[in-house]
Amino acid sequence: MTAHQGASLPRIGMYGGAFDPAHLAHHALAQAAVAQLRLDILYIVPTGHAWHKTRQLSAPQHRLAMAKLAFADVPAVRVDSRETQRAGPTYTLDTLNELQVVHPQAQLYLLMGADQFAAFGSWHHWPDIAKIATICIAARAASTGDMHKNNATNEVQSQCKMHAIHMPDMPISATYIRDRVKLGLGIDHLVNPNVARYIAQHQLYIS
Repeated sequence: MTAHQGASLPRIGMYGGAFDPAHLAHHALAQAAVAQLRLDILYIVPTGHAWHKTRQLSAPQHRLAMAKLAFADVPAVRVDSRETQRAGPTYTLDTLNELQVVHPQAQLYLLMGADQFAAFGSWHHWPDIAKIATICIAARAASTGDMHKNNATNEVQSQCKMHAIHMPDMPISATYIRDRVKLGLGIDHLVNPNVARYIAQHQLYIS
């Protein structure tokens, strides 16, 4: 138990995504969130069936393994497989409700990038998500005000408890990494070396 838990409610974070693969920007956001939000636990939750993605994701066991390698040095992180074990579409609200059962007294924090928050109004039952979790948005600018300069509607912003997570500008995308692998180009500067080795070992993204 950490020192602040004795005086306040546990602080539990959730960071969902395809993590196909997990890369250095994902890692930077996780580290920043744990430090800035003083999280007791940060659940990294690779998605199961991503209803909003047109391409087929890599097998769950690969994405879970890469996530464990990518976040191994962040003590508060727990890589969680619950969404990959679900049948049918994967919804963030279901996962948050399950975490609320496991941690009934906790304050819940949902991490996402600015691009995800811009589309938050299209998420499944987003107002219910906003009721139970603080929405924590990666802010690459120096001020919290920049967090509000996105395409989210006023209705969405008015219903959300929001918090900026400040981190360096890291324009890395999983799509770019997959494209580089397909072209036979190096990715050691984009992912943890152990993740790069895993991708090579299992011949991921080569076709």
